[in-house]
Amino acid sequence: MNPAATSLMPVVVVIAALVIRTAIGEIRRPGSARKQWAFVASGRAMTAGLATTLVIAVMGWQQAGAAILAWALLAGGLVAFLLDPPRT
Repeated sequence: MNPAATSLMPVVVVIAALVIRTAIGEIRRPGSARKQWAFVASGRAMTAGLATTLVIAVMGWQQAGAAILAWALLAGGLVAFLLDPPRT
């Protein structure tokens, strides 16, 4: 198997798990997905997520090449989510 494809598989699995979790939550409680993904509208959270993405991409490009972009986006998204958690 291609090493780049191998290094992307964990990212794909994590993203799929997050999407499935959101979908199941939306089925159980309609409207919960909007609350869970509200961090996308937060300027502070998105700025921190973008900064994290850029730092990881720049620092990891030399070692991992283009595969680092998927990891950087995942990390940036998680940072943005943590800075603006869903309100219950």
